Order: sequence, then C-alpha cells, then structure tokens
Amino acid sequence: MNRSHDVRADEIASFGPFRLLAAERLLYQGDVPLRLGSRALDILIVLVERAGEVVSKRDLMARAWPDVVVDESSLRVQLVSLRKALGDGQAGARYVTNVPGRGYCFVAPVSRAVTLGQPQAITEQPVAASKVVSDHGTRLPTRLTRMVGREEAVRTISSQLATKRFVSIVGPGGMGKTTVAVSVSHAFVAQLDGPACFVDLGALTTQELVAGTVASALGVVVQSANPLPSLMAFLQDRRLLLVLDGCEHVVEATATLAERIFRDAPQVHILATSREALRVEGEHVHRLIPLESPPDDEGLTAATALTFPAAQLFAERAAAGDNGFELSDEDAPIVAGICRKLDGIALAIELAAGRVDAYGVRGTAELLDNRFELLWQSRRTAPPRHQTLNAMLDWSYCLLTRVERTILSRISLFVGPFSLDAARAIAADGDVDEAQVVDAVGSLVAKSLASAKRAGDATMRYRLLDTARAYVSEKLAQSGEKDAMARRHAIYCCEVLEGADATDSTHRKTHGLIEYADQLGNVRAALDWSFCDRGDPSVGTALAAASAPLFLQLSLLGECQRWTERALAAIDCASRGSRREMELQASLGLSLMFTTCREEVRSALTRGLELAESLDEQYHQLRLLGGLNIFLTRIGDFRGALRVAQQSQVVAKALADPAAAALADSMLGVAHHVIGNQASARTHCEAAVVRAMASRRINMIQFGCDHRVRALASLARTLWLQGYPDQAVKVARQTIHDVDESKQPGTLCVALMGASSVFIWNGDWTAAETVIERLAAHAARHSLRPFQAISLGLTGALSIKHGDAQGGVRMLGDCLGELRAEHYHLLTPVFASVMAEGLAVLGNIKDAVTAIDHALVRIAESGGSSEMPEIQRIKGRILASAPRSDPSEAEDWLLRSLESARQQSALGWELRTATTLARLLSDQGRTTEAHDMLAGIYGRFTEGFDTSDLTRARRLLDDLSRPVDWPSSEACG
Repeated sequence: MNRSHDVRADEIASFGPFRLLAAERLLYQGDVPLRLGSRALDILIVLVERAGEVVSKRDLMARAWPDVVVDESSLRVQLVSLRKALGDGQAGARYVTNVPGRGYCFVAPVSRAVTLGQPQAITEQPVAASKVVSDHGTRLPTRLTRMVGREEAVRTISSQLATKRFVSIVGPGGMGKTTVAVSVSHAFVAQLDGPACFVDLGALTTQELVAGTVASALGVVVQSANPLPSLMAFLQDRRLLLVLDGCEHVVEATATLAERIFRDAPQVHILATSREALRVEGEHVHRLIPLESPPDDEGLTAATALTFPAAQLFAERAAAGDNGFELSDEDAPIVAGICRKLDGIALAIELAAGRVDAYGVRGTAELLDNRFELLWQSRRTAPPRHQTLNAMLDWSYCLLTRVERTILSRISLFVGPFSLDAARAIAADGDVDEAQVVDAVGSLVAKSLASAKRAGDATMRYRLLDTARAYVSEKLAQSGEKDAMARRHAIYCCEVLEGADATDSTHRKTHGLIEYADQLGNVRAALDWSFCDRGDPSVGTALAAASAPLFLQLSLLGECQRWTERALAAIDCASRGSRREMELQASLGLSLMFTTCREEVRSALTRGLELAESLDEQYHQLRLLGGLNIFLTRIGDFRGALRVAQQSQVVAKALADPAAAALADSMLGVAHHVIGNQASARTHCEAAVVRAMASRRINMIQFGCDHRVRALASLARTLWLQGYPDQAVKVARQTIHDVDESKQPGTLCVALMGASSVFIWNGDWTAAETVIERLAAHAARHSLRPFQAISLGLTGALSIKHGDAQGGVRMLGDCLGELRAEHYHLLTPVFASVMAEGLAVLGNIKDAVTAIDHALVRIAESGGSSEMPEIQRIKGRILASAPRSDPSEAEDWLLRSLESARQQSALGWELRTATTLARLLSDQGRTTEAHDMLAGIYGRFTEGFDTSDLTRARRLLDDLSRPVDWPSSEACG
C-alpha cells in the first residue's frame, strides 16, 4: 500500500474539531473522547493516513477485516457510522467523500503534530496556533473546515503578503475572496506569531465611516471627530495583520487609509478584498480566478469531473444537503455544464448545489435556464449581500454610476466575447457617447463584472459573466429599449460577417469565416430575436445569409438548415434573385446534403447555381458545382456528376487560380473513379492533391466538404484497383490522419468510408472493423443518416466474411432499405451484391440472383460503375455454385468481368475474377489454361503479396502447377 504519510507513534492528526491519536486508537472532539467502533476507527485511520488520496474499497476492507472476507455492504455500514460520528455533511463540514468506481477519500485538511508524553501537549500546528492567536488578541472569523480549489491561491497570497506587505484579493462577487482572505490570515498569523484584526466594511453606508470602523475594530479610543491621527499613532510601531474585507463600495476612503497605513506603519501587513483594485501605492493585486470547471467533453465521467474544483464544490455541497448524493457518470456532464454556466463562481455553485435535494441534478440544470436561480438562498450565516445570488448582483449593480448601468444593460446583449468596437456600436446612442462606452467597459473590468482577454489577433476581447448578464438582461427589459438594442445588435452581427466576406469575396481564405467562431453565441441570439414576434425578418434574412457559411464550416448542419429555411420563407421580393438568395439557397443545399439525398437538395443547389451564373459569381459557381457533384454522386447519377465536374473545369480555367483547378481536378477524379475510368481518376486525383497542397487559398469546407479529402479517398481506392494495395493502404491512412485535423464530421465520414473499402479489399479485417466502428459512432453522434446506414451495411459485409451470413444479410437488408428511402444509391449496388453472396451461402440461390440483377440494373442507370467487374464476378460465382448449374453461363459472366476490369485498368478486380475463373476451369479439368491465365495476371503485381487476394491466388497457382498423381499401370490392372 502506498502511503502519502507514515504515521509516527507519537503523532496527533488534527482535522476540524477532531484529534486522532492513531497509535493509541483514540479520537477526541475537542477534549472529549469519542466512542467509535473498532472497524470504523480502522477505516478512519487509513483514510487520514492517506488524506487527499483515493483509497480503494479493497484496501479499506483489508485494513478493517484483515482475515475475513466481507462484501461492500459491510464497508458502507461502517462508513455511515463514521460519517455520523464526525457530523459529516452537517453545517457544511465534509470529511469523507465517495469517488464512484474508485473508492473513498478523506477531503478535510489534516495537520500533524508530535506529542510530548501526553496527548494534549502539542508542539506545533493549528491546535497550538489557535491558542497563540488568542493570546495576541487576534480577531479573525472561523476558518472553513474545507476549502475547495484555492490552495494554490492561499500559498501565493501568503507569500506576497509576507514580502510585499499589502495585497488586495480582487474578483467578482461570490468568487470566495473572503474565504481565501480568512484562510490566508490564519496561516499568516500562525507564521507571524502576531495579532490580526479582521474588519468587515460591508455594512458601511458612507465613505466617512471607514477610518472610525477600523479604529473601533482595533480597540483604539478616539476622542475627536477625526479618528485618523489616533489610529495612525496606534499603528505606527505595531506589528500586526489588518484585513479589510468588502472594500468596493467605500473604495475611495479605503484606498486613502490603506495607502497611509502602508506608508507610515511599516510593520503592518494589509490584506484587502474588493471587487475592484484600490489602485494606490504599495498595493499588489491578486485576481481570484473562477474555479476551474470540467470541459464540454464527450464521455465525461464522474471521476474525471471530480478532478476539477468547481465540480468538487458542487458535489460536496449537494452531498451536504442530501447525504445520499454521489455524482454519477450520467450526471457528470450536467454538473459540468452547470459549473460552466455559473462561471466557476463559488457562491453560485453552492446555491445551485443546494437545490439538488429538492430538484435533482437535471431539474437544477433546467432551473438555470430561467430566473429562479437569482432567488436561491445561501447559508443563513452569509453576509446580507451574499444571502441570495440576486442580492449579490444587486450589490455590484448599485455601485455603478447611471451611465455605467445603462451601458452594462445594453452590452448584456452580447453572448460571449465582444470587442470595444462592438460595445461602441451597440451602447453608444444619443445619451451615451463612444468615449463613455470605452471608459465604462474599462470600469466594468476593474469592478469584476466583465473580464478582458487578448485574442489571437492581439486585440482585446471582453466578456460579461453569465450570471451578471442574466441579471442585467432583466434591467434592459425593464428599461423599454431591449428591442431597439436587439435590432442594433443583430445589424452589427450581420455587418461584421458581411464585412469579413467582402474583404475576401473570392472565398480564397484558408480559414474562411471560422475565425469568427467565438461570435456564434451572438449570431444565434441575433437570429432568435430577428425571427421572433417582436423581431425584424428582413434583418434576420440578411444575417442568416451572412452566417450560413460559418454554420457550415463549423459543421452545424441542422442549424444552417433551420435558419436558411426560415430566411427563404421570409425573403422579400427585393431580395429574390439577389446574392443574398444565392447564399441562402447554396447553404441550404449544402447543409441538407449530408443528412439526406432527397430532391430538395438538388432544387436548392440548382437554384443557387442559376443565381451564381446570372450574377457572374464564379467562385460561388464552383462552390455550388462542388455541392452538385457530391449530390449526384450520392444519388448514383455518375454521368451527371462527370458533366458537373467538367463544367467546374471550365470555370476554374476562367479563374486561372491553381486552387480552383485543384477543386475541379478533385471533382473530375472522383467522377472518373466511380464511373470506372481508373487511369483518368488517378491522374486527376493526384493533381488535385498536389495543387491543393501547393495552394490552400480556397477554403475547401465552404464547398460542401473538403474536396481534397474526397480526392485522397478516391485515390486510395483507385490505387488498390490498379494493383497497388500497399500504396492504397498508405494513402487511406493519410486520408484519415488529414481529416482528423480538420474535425469536419461529413468529411471524416467520407474518409472513413473510403478507407474501410481498402482494408476490406486487402482482407485486413481488424483495421476494417476499427474504421467501421468509428464511422458508425461518428455518424450517429452527428445524425448523418446515410452514413449510419452505410456503417450498418459495412458491418453486415464483415459479418458475412466472418461466417455469420444470416446476421449479415439481415443488416444489409436494413441498410439497403434505409439508403433507398434516402435515394442514396452510390453504394446500393455494392451492398446488394454482398447481400447476394450471403444469400448464396445460405443456399438461397434464387434470391441471390435476384439481388445481383438489381445491382446490375442500378449500375446501368448510373452510367457505369467501378464496381461492375466485381458484381459480374459475384454473379458468375453464384451461378457456378447453383445446383445443376450451367458452367458455360458462369464462365460467360466471369469473362465479362475480366473484360470490364481490363477496360477500367482495374488489375485488382482482374486478379480476383481470374482466381474465381481459374477454380471453375480447374474443376472442368482445364488446369493448364487456368494456371496460365491466372499466372499472367498475378505476374503483373509488384507489391501487396501478403494481402488476401494475392495470397489466395498464389496458393491456387501452386496447386495448379503440381503434377497430377495418376495411378500406376499395375494398379489399373
């Protein structure tokens, strides 16, 4: 067992009001011994020994029942007894917490001291320190038994206080400034061995009372109207710590007094708490940052969430109100969201956690979506300004000037970060000028109602705390100007996005509008208002058009579809036929394309292309042609996809842009590949990849998906078909790697789908299963229905390969039903042919032939297919396996397959068909013919000799080349 602390025989461990003498097996509460069962005491000793660590249930049971086998229920009974004895969960005290799936942890701070013969005589640590503090007349509030996530802050501030003498802890209301100050004070006094005085300035109503209040707290007798001379005379030669708590509403007088004390009383250390800095000589500001919250990660577990202090605080406060509460994996993401929504503010998190016993975790999260949280009650012992969240925010709001309140209310429309330019555009009006807005934003940062952070472009970005924003939004509504400000906000968002587009009207940026991703919250809020009953649909239409490319680049397809549909429904006559309608139609078609292949996709893309041509918007023509190329490929219109690709080549030549040429090459490469022109496909795909690498000026994502990845995926398949399986695998893996960096759901599905076929063709079932499982999970996560069906079909194909023909046929049937309903015919012939193989394995030859014939009809409708040689081979094999089959008919289909493969330059299909045909010929006694035919094709390969097709062909060639072992003449008689 690993221990964080080896207990000495003469050591006392102190925590809260308790002292534990492990060697003597004694537990004291103050000076009163506590009765605790032997096994509960064993558990306590090991938990205290390893305080701060998670101790497994197995370790605890081994300590308490060393020679007995017991189940976990016995451990839970002892822990209930232990918690009851310690008062765990009462009055905010917390000692033992459960970490789901791992064990238990002693979470209270533990100090250790050495006894001098008697348990009560302690040489050092907090028990003795408390006595020392009392002897020196120190007046400090009681330190909290458990403080979460502030240990580093306490250490840093203590060090600064010792060396700099004057530290101000600054942060928003409810952040825990007073708690930290009290903890620092206790630690500092124990180290200083001198007195301390805590002065609560929160109750003061005027600046003039500050000096007198401090003098009174110190016990200074003042006999004149001005207390300052007497106070300074008292302090000038004294060594003490002066804590000034809650300075923000009397900041001027406090600043003046603190500066005077720092200058004229050199042995006085000053610790202040305030929502804004005092800004005087000698002051060192420590900004108390929010408690760190768990990220918005998929699969967040309780164990991971509890490594973040915000979630720890929530869980502990929830458990204090409900002894049965333990954070579960199911609730962990919800608690993480609550902590993030509350900005990591300790008070707000405590208030929310206090509602769990009444509403549960999910109910508490739902309450955060309305104003109930502003009324939640805090601890009765909290200062009045912290009794409710509403009171805390009232306190801060009332400290602002009238102009600051007005500006704060107006900028509460911003969701997330905003710039000074944005604040000026929204808040400056007839009664407020731009200079006042700039000053007010700076003041709000200083008063901890807003935060400031430097963005990537070196400009400052500002953000209101979500709690403050929710509070002030109500003030804006009460002012009667909310709709006017909301309209101004929506127009501003639209102008920003339109301006970004206008600076690069050719859409040749590498990153495009994605650099405005941090404005997504503002865009959503503006769209919501524009299309509501009080909004302005004309503004909403313009904003939807300007923001649609941003939604596309972020793969927010559902949102893009929703807003573009609403905008097109609301578009006025003046905007019809305009660039605005073109953008809306294009974005609607592209957003629908990944979720469905229905006719509305073609309609939107075609209408958008007509507008782009009439407006001579050549880059938009490329964008829409790219979308149409993908759409036509997916519905199985391969000839139509090739015509569109050829049209894009004409546009690209007119633009004389290498990036545009790369896009056209990508479309041409994919179209030639799916039709079956593998030589042309390879030429265009390789050109697309090279050109895209050399010139990344076009943002490929704006064209529906990353066409470079489409080219790579098609190149991987083309290389396999041409007889280069090793190179195909290398390109397939590169495709997945490249798209992993782009994090585009639709593009990743394209890459995974292309790579899976290469692994399946090579017979690498492990790699294929990994890729298909990832495709299935990714498609489900992003609701990409066609790709979900494809992953089901690929899984069915693998099932048949693994011997589960019945399960595979069932999955393929479901897959084909879904794809046909969605009009997604790119892979329906492939899946139909694989299902035919499964049916043949099950002995259902008639249905197998029917399925393969449907696949051939579908290929004819598509104008050809790269899969034609393989489907013809499968039909020949099925016919050959049928009872009373006609070998000549099977051979005819296999010869057709060979010819198709040669026409397509598909050496991979040639070898597979030749292997099947060689077996058929061998069965007919045509061994030499079979050997020579297969050997000629096998000999054209230069790599991939360990893949399944080449291994199978090599074995067959070996069998065909062995001499026939004829019986001897004597044996024949």
